[in-house]
Amino acid sequence: MTLADLDWRVVGPERHPGPLTMALEEVAAETAAAGGPATVRVYTWPDALSLGYNQDPDSVDWTFCEREGIGVTRRPTGGGAIYHDGHADLSYGIVAPAEAVPGDLLDCYELFCGPILDTLEGIGIDAAFVSGEREAVHQPACYLRALHPAHDVVGPDGRKLAGNAQYRQRDAVVQHGSLSVSLRPERHCGCFAGEPDPVAFRERVGAIDEYVDVRRSEVVETLTETLTEWVDAEAGAWTDDELARARELADEKYAADEWVRRSP
Repeated sequence: MTLADLDWRVVGPERHPGPLTMALEEVAAETAAAGGPATVRVYTWPDALSLGYNQDPDSVDWTFCEREGIGVTRRPTGGGAIYHDGHADLSYGIVAPAEAVPGDLLDCYELFCGPILDTLEGIGIDAAFVSGEREAVHQPACYLRALHPAHDVVGPDGRKLAGNAQYRQRDAVVQHGSLSVSLRPERHCGCFAGEPDPVAFRERVGAIDEYVDVRRSEVVETLTETLTEWVDAEAGAWTDDELARARELADEKYAADEWVRRSP
């Protein structure tokens, strides 16, 4: 079985609270593993901080996040925390049965990151996987961690432009990623207790609107079309059962303190 053998749906663009956003990906994995459609999705977070699976909650400035109206949840994927700005950040997800993708993690990253690199090329950015590892600037922050050639995408000047992560759930593979459309370094850095330097953030992280003159709506449209064409997906939506299951997961897991504030 290959990706071409699957029935695919494209969902989005959409915006949900952080806990529901993560719950929907888990439900999509359940659907794919049970023989339902595989899913590509495009979404935006409403000003949220997503912690990596093993993130230390003490690395978060909880007072800042509460004061600024930044929701906090925890991803099932590893890495550091990411501030998903409601305008500056754009995210995607790819969910497929495990038997249809390469078993080797690096090969799977290369396959799933193809449409992301194509999207950036489509809007005029010469992006690529980072050519070599680079040391961390601030370990708790995903965009300031050490860069890795397997999943970190950089712009033409070498600054990080997109991060990607994978996990396996119920015999399905989930990859999601974040693309920086624009930057708000002070707000991003303010989410962390260690107070990373916004100047150092700008030196490490780039944004789409710094490389090309393009509207956010064009980036969203290009990403959606590229993912759709990549797997020949049909326009789709979450079923009522999926939404009900996702809301249950969001309440019981992704919004619960036992999940969000748990120690590694």
